Amino acid sequence: MDLEKITDPSFLKELDIRQLNQLADDIRKFLINNISKTGGHLSSNLGVVELSIALHYVFNSPKDKIFFDVGHQSYVHKILTGRAGQFSTLRQYKGLSGFQKRCESEHDPWEAGHSSTALSGALGMAVARDLNHENYHILPVIGDAAMVGGESLEALNHLGSINNKVIIILNDNQMAIGKSVGGFGDFLSSIRISGTYNNLKEDYRNITSHNKIGKMIFNVSKRVKDFVKHGLIDDTIFEDFGVDYLGPVNGHDFDDLIRVLNLAKSAKTSVVVHVVTKKGRGYKYAENDIAGKWHGIAPFNIEDGTMKGAGTSSKISWSKMVADHIERQMKSDQDIVAITPAMIHGSAMDNIFMHYPERSFDVGIAEEHALTFTAGLAISQKKPFISIYSSFLQRAYDQINHDIARMDLGCLICVDRCGFVGADGPTHHGVFDLGILTPLPNVIICTPSNSYDAKRFINTYLKNNDHPYILRIPRGDIEDMNVGDELLTIGKWQVVNRKDYDVTIICYGQNVNLIREFFKDKEIKVRIIDALFIKPMDEDMLNEIIDEKPLIVYETELKTGSLASNIAYYYSQNNILKRIHSFGVDDHYSVQGTVAQILQDEGLDMDTFYQKVKEILNEEGKN
Repeated sequence: MDLEKITDPSFLKELDIRQLNQLADDIRKFLINNISKTGGHLSSNLGVVELSIALHYVFNSPKDKIFFDVGHQSYVHKILTGRAGQFSTLRQYKGLSGFQKRCESEHDPWEAGHSSTALSGALGMAVARDLNHENYHILPVIGDAAMVGGESLEALNHLGSINNKVIIILNDNQMAIGKSVGGFGDFLSSIRISGTYNNLKEDYRNITSHNKIGKMIFNVSKRVKDFVKHGLIDDTIFEDFGVDYLGPVNGHDFDDLIRVLNLAKSAKTSVVVHVVTKKGRGYKYAENDIAGKWHGIAPFNIEDGTMKGAGTSSKISWSKMVADHIERQMKSDQDIVAITPAMIHGSAMDNIFMHYPERSFDVGIAEEHALTFTAGLAISQKKPFISIYSSFLQRAYDQINHDIARMDLGCLICVDRCGFVGADGPTHHGVFDLGILTPLPNVIICTPSNSYDAKRFINTYLKNNDHPYILRIPRGDIEDMNVGDELLTIGKWQVVNRKDYDVTIICYGQNVNLIREFFKDKEIKVRIIDALFIKPMDEDMLNEIIDEKPLIVYETELKTGSLASNIAYYYSQNNILKRIHSFGVDDHYSVQGTVAQILQDEGLDMDTFYQKVKEILNEEGKN
C-alpha cells in the first residue's frame, strides 16, 4: 500500500486480517526508513503499530476520540489519518510535530508532551459528552509506566466513582523510556504470567464475543466474570478502583485485539483494556534496547544501528559531565544519594546506578514524589542529587517550593535541558524554570558557561550542604575540564572581557561562549559579564558596571521572570537610573526546529542580535 495516499482511517474497515498484517509490516518499514533520516521516537511507535491500526479499525475517528498519553507514540495514528506524506518534515521547523497536535488534524483531540495527563483529559471529555447527550467513545492510550503517575491514579480514582464511560487502553510494554520500575510493574507481570486465569478468561471471551446473547452476558452479568476469577487471581487494581478490566491481550495479534476492543466498545461502563506489546518490535536494535537509547533517536544507519554524524569529538554531554563528577564524589562521600524520575539514560546516570545501586533511586515517572523524596533524604542529613529536565521540573514546583525551599533543605537539583531543546518543540523547551524558581526564598541558582564552573558549583554544594542548590545545564556537549576540590564564591559574577568596550552584555550559560566567539572579530567591542549566579545576583558588580555605555541582557529564556527583569527591579529599588535592553523569549510558546532555526525565529540569532546592538549604539549615541 502507498501509505502517502491514505486520507483517513475509514479504508481499514474493508481489510481482512491478512491485509491488516501486511499494512502493519508496511508501516514498520515506513517508520524505520523515515525516522532513520529525521530522528524521532522510534521504539514506542514500532510497539503500537497493530494496536493503533486495531483502534481505528474498531472505532470511528474523529467522532470517537483516540489519543495517546505523552503523544510521542502517535506516529502510526498520524499515518492512518492522512499525514504520511509529511513525515520528511517530522520534528523539523514548521514541519510535522513529534506529538499529537490539534492544529494538525481533526483526528488529534488532545496534545501533550508530558506523561500521565491522558486519563484526566479523557474523563473531562466524557463528562462533557454526557452533559451534551452525545454518543461517542473516548479512548486514551496510556503506557504502564505512565499509569502510575500521580495524576493518572487521581483520574482513575475519580473515574471509578462516576458513570461516565471511558475505554482506557493500557499499553503494557514493561518500559518507560528505559525499563519500568516499581510495584505496579510487578503486579502487571503477575497478571501476564497467570496462565490458568488467562486460559479461563480466553474461554470467557470466546463465549461472549460471537453472538448477541454472549455480549449481553458480558455487559450485565458480572457474576460470570467473578466466577472465572474466583480463587485464581486477586481483583485487579483497576477493579478495586471501580473500573472494569479486560486482558491481558496480545498487542500484536489482530484477532485478539479486534475481539477485545469490540467487547470494550459494547460495555456500558468504563473499562481498562490491558494490551501487552513489545517496544521496538520489528527492528532488532530497538527491540533489544533496555536502557532507552532507541526511545528518542537521532538520524541513524538502518543496517548497523549506528548514529549518523557520530564523530570522535573530545567533548561530552553536559549531562554526563555532571553525572560523572557526582559519581567520583560518591566514592569518597557515603552520604551522596542519586535520584532520577525515570531518566537514568537521559541524564547519563547509567554508571552511577551501576556502581552505587544502593544509593541510586529511579522513582519512575513521578516528578512530584522524586522531589519530596529528595526532601526526606535531605532532612535526614544525606546529600541528595537529583537530575531532572527543565520541562519536567515544572510538574514538581510545589514540592520544590513547599517541601524543599521552605524548609531550606540542602540538596542539589540539576535542571537539565535548559533553554531551547530543538525538535521536541514547545512542550520540552526549558525556558520557564527561571520564572518559577527565582522567586523562591533560600534557593541558589547557577547557570555555568563551562564544566570548570559547573564542577566547582557541585563541590561547593557538597562542602556546604546548607541550601537548595540548583544547577542549570543545557542540552549539548561541553569540553570536560579537570577540577580538584576548588569551590565557587556564591553570587559572584565574572567579567569575561575588560578591554575597551562600546557596550556591556550580561549573559549566562552557553550564551557567554556564543557571544564571545561571535563578537571577537567584530567592529563593535563588548564587555561580557558572565552572570554565573541567577540567584543571588552579584549586586556589587551591578553597581560597578553602571556607566554611560549601553547595558544589554541577552537570554534564551522567557523574558517574564528573567534575569533582566530582576536586574531592572534591583536598580529601581535602589534608585539607580539605568536603561536595560532586554533580549529574550516573548510571551508565547516557541516553535520546534533546530536550535539555530528557533533562535532566528525568536530574533535571538547572532546576526539579528548584532544589528540590534548597532541600533542601540546609534540610538544612545544620539541621546
